[in-house]
Amino acid sequence: MLLNTDPRLDAFAGTIVDWQKRHGRHHLPWQGTRDPYKIWLSEIMLQQTQVATVIGYYERFLSRFPDIASLAAASQEEIMPYWAGLGYYARARNLHRCAQVLCRDWGGAFPKSSADITTLPGIGRSTAAAIAAFAHGERSPIMDGNVKRVFTRYFGIEGVTSERATEQLLWRTAEAALAEADAALDMAAYTQGLMDLGSQRCTRSSPDCPLCPLQAHCYAHAHSRQGELPAPRKKKASPERQCKMLILASSDAILLEQRPPSGIWGGLWSLPEYEDERALATACSNWGLSPEEARKMAGLVHVFSHFRLHIEPWYLRAGAPVVAEPAPGQAWIPINELSATALPAPVKKILDGLYCLTGR
Repeated sequence: MLLNTDPRLDAFAGTIVDWQKRHGRHHLPWQGTRDPYKIWLSEIMLQQTQVATVIGYYERFLSRFPDIASLAAASQEEIMPYWAGLGYYARARNLHRCAQVLCRDWGGAFPKSSADITTLPGIGRSTAAAIAAFAHGERSPIMDGNVKRVFTRYFGIEGVTSERATEQLLWRTAEAALAEADAALDMAAYTQGLMDLGSQRCTRSSPDCPLCPLQAHCYAHAHSRQGELPAPRKKKASPERQCKMLILASSDAILLEQRPPSGIWGGLWSLPEYEDERALATACSNWGLSPEEARKMAGLVHVFSHFRLHIEPWYLRAGAPVVAEPAPGQAWIPINELSATALPAPVKKILDGLYCLTGR
């Protein structure tokens, strides 16, 4: 167990702050604000997503939903096009729920303490601490993936970081680091510095130890264990799944169906999906079309966190406008509106190959 007298805690937080102010990131669009809404949005978007990817989404989302009230008043159908492609769509649904709770229970504003923020939908301890630190300077530790890597290497913490005992030790270490820090510690710079150090210096592979401000007392550097810490999780073989998707075109529109509100691609518009060619053929026949005229296109594989999906797209064009009504949850979407439709990333890639959505 790490004690507050551990010499590695001396000046740890102060060193992080000094480094961040000189070498950390300072020009990201969500920096330089104390608005909890903007901080919250960036923290949620950055979960499981690279900074370079998030920037454009963040700016577009804020331009459409500039505050808590506008987000709470929107429908999920209005929100999803601004999240489509970011993945982990439960995050967007929780954003919406959280905004509604804030308007209903908190007067349309974020509570100031991390303890209160953690009671909100979709916000865990680390995200709540980051919001409170950046917005109000609250002295609470964070513990995301980058921070775990810094702490395990610097303090020599063994064990898989997702296991309860290891995670508890990491939190105790983070609390001890703050307990030993100067009372006037700049919490925004410290919190940002931990994130920056993990993403810029203490990277997963090829860490830049010579330019790391913690090198002198780093356990992993001293024992050449950068490649062993954090301890890797045991890899499990990802299940393989297959599906057929039908691109049914009629005039200047294609048939899409809206996914259920929860689950994979919840709330997004996707191509009709079938388990096998027999089911696909039946669907074509139900539209009065010949399955033999369907053309198989190049497939693709989409990797989720817990399985790999092999998608086999089939294209079928009706010779004239189809007059039959779509099934409940389905709709004919004009091709010139596809670029503004909330589509899953692999579906957008398939349709982009056909219709060059990015050029429209």
